[in-house]
Parts: sequence; C-alpha cells; structure tokens
Amino acid sequence: MTTDSASARPSVLGLAPVIPVVVLDDAADAVPLARALVAGGLPAVEVTLRTPVALDAIGAIAAEVPDAVVGAGTVLDAEAVAASAAAGARFLVSPGSTERLLTAMDDSGLPYLPGVSTVSEAMGLLERGVTEMKFFPAEASGGIAYLKSLGSPLPRARFCPTGGVTAESAPKYLALANVGCVGGTWMLPKAALAAKDWATVEKLAAEAAALGKG
Repeated sequence: MTTDSASARPSVLGLAPVIPVVVLDDAADAVPLARALVAGGLPAVEVTLRTPVALDAIGAIAAEVPDAVVGAGTVLDAEAVAASAAAGARFLVSPGSTERLLTAMDDSGLPYLPGVSTVSEAMGLLERGVTEMKFFPAEASGGIAYLKSLGSPLPRARFCPTGGVTAESAPKYLALANVGCVGGTWMLPKAALAAKDWATVEKLAAEAAALGKG
C-alpha cells in the first residue's frame, strides 16, 4: 500500500482502480472468489458485514490468499471494528460515520474509508486529518458531477465512489482528479457466483483492473 500523508496510514485508494464489494452467503466461496479476483488484477477485496459468514470469510481469505488485501465493509460500530480486525481485515469501510465509529477506526490502526455524501461530512473528516473517504451512495448522491464540483473547494479530499457505479460509469469517475478508485459489484454477477464460475469472475476482474490503465 502507498501511504496517506494526512493520516500516516497505508492508502486504501492506492491498492487498485476498482475494489470489489463482496457479499457472501457461503464462507466456502470466499477463498476461490478472492483468488479469482486477485488473478484478474484486483487485490483489494471488500467483504461486507451483511451476512453471518462475513467474518469467517475475511479470516479465510486472510489466511489462505496471501496476495489479497482483504477488508471489511459495512462497518457500522466499534464492535464491528474490533471483530473485523480480529478476523484479519487489513482495511475498513463504512457507509457513514459517527464520532464513536471514527474513534474506533482510528484506534484500530487500520486504514479506513469512512462514508460521506455531503460537503459538511467531508469537511468534518478533513478536520480530523482524514483525507480518504468513501462517497456513498455515489449515484444517488449526485454522481460524477457532484464529485467534480468538490475538487476546487475541497482539494485535499480524495474519494472512492461506491453505490450504483458500473463498468460504463467507472472510467468517468476514475478520470476525476479527486477519485482514487471506485467500488462496485459488476465483476461479481449473481449467476456466476451461484454457479461458482470463478473463470468468469477472473475475466470480469481483469476487465475492471484495466480501467485504471487508460
């Protein structure tokens, strides 16, 4: 990871142009899925804490896929921060932030992306020295035009837009100076996951990874 000078922590935004947002119902799928994503060129894997198997999945990826940088997403409280770190998560992502959650993420020592959708929220994080943020829900909150408009007034803020981002819109987001990466699910089609078609996942991951080379 590169280092974010504002926080002196590794930079999540520098891992890959696209961070897959993974929702798993079967922990047994975690390792082959992560291997397919890494083989396709997407080493950062965000496993969301939306299912009962999420922490087990994070632990399996951390233990068995050394080239993956596994993180925990949908981190909502201090307890989730602690559980994610204990499971082996190497970064944290939240859809929003509260003072208690931000303190817990700070104390964890892990790099993190707190969610924002307004200028005031972004300014609050900048006051804390946090310069890397998740812009969520990206499309519903104004999308590309909104993020572009933040570049001049908030030059230190950098974003990972997530929420409604597609293979078609991702390059437009990545072209913005204040966007470091995007989060998405389009390389994880439900049919492929249900069929355990890891070859398709790897192919779509490679196409997503190539978006950052334009």
